[in-house]
Amino acid sequence: MGKLDGQVAIVTGASRGIGRGIALQMAREGAKVAINYRSSEAQAQELADEIKGFEGECMLVQADVGSPDEARDMVRRVFEQWGRIDVLVNNAGITKDRTLRKMGDEDWQKVVNANLGSVFYCTSAVMPIMVNQTHGHIINISSMNGQVGAVGQSNYSASKGGIIAFTRTAALELARFNITVNTIAPGWTLTDMFAGVPDNIQDQIKGRIPLGRFGSSEDIAKAAVFLSTDADYITGEQLNVNGGAFMA
Repeated sequence: MGKLDGQVAIVTGASRGIGRGIALQMAREGAKVAINYRSSEAQAQELADEIKGFEGECMLVQADVGSPDEARDMVRRVFEQWGRIDVLVNNAGITKDRTLRKMGDEDWQKVVNANLGSVFYCTSAVMPIMVNQTHGHIINISSMNGQVGAVGQSNYSASKGGIIAFTRTAALELARFNITVNTIAPGWTLTDMFAGVPDNIQDQIKGRIPLGRFGSSEDIAKAAVFLSTDADYITGEQLNVNGGAFMA
């Protein structure tokens, strides 16, 4: 018997990386998982096939969650399919790295909207459903780079820092409905996005991590499952999963 038996979870940006790890772990714990993706249909289907391989239940939901209409339509489709939504994991995000001197308006707007705007759009869509249930867990994936400066990532860092602030306010407003809202802030994690960093730079970064290794999507997934199962009295918090790289 899994910790999430009978529950429904939406994971945005679930076709790869951290989102994939979270969706897979939640399915293993018995949740019915809505796998959201924007353009990586083949990867999303591979994940769905893996979940179905161990008799898990899932559905594919294509949507650009940086679009208010598409994000809200995604939530509507999931609710129509399963009649409830217990967990929302706002994971979708992009990068467009530039120094401030080279960053254009489009670089700024696309990243902030995709990373931070999507959190608002999806949260506002699931909120009435969770309020009616008097139950729900919202987990927002931020980043260590939303806590510290990162050269060339003013747009990304601003969006991820904004997620942390949004989480605290949402947690205050939704607590009376028995809805928890928390943030996970991963550190350097082995994903496709990180794979392109040269080996010598990776070695330098690893040398600054007290636990001496990079994180995995499974590390983040375990934290997400905890916040959606055993953390009913935790809300408005920021869970750092970074091997000790940032100790606040």
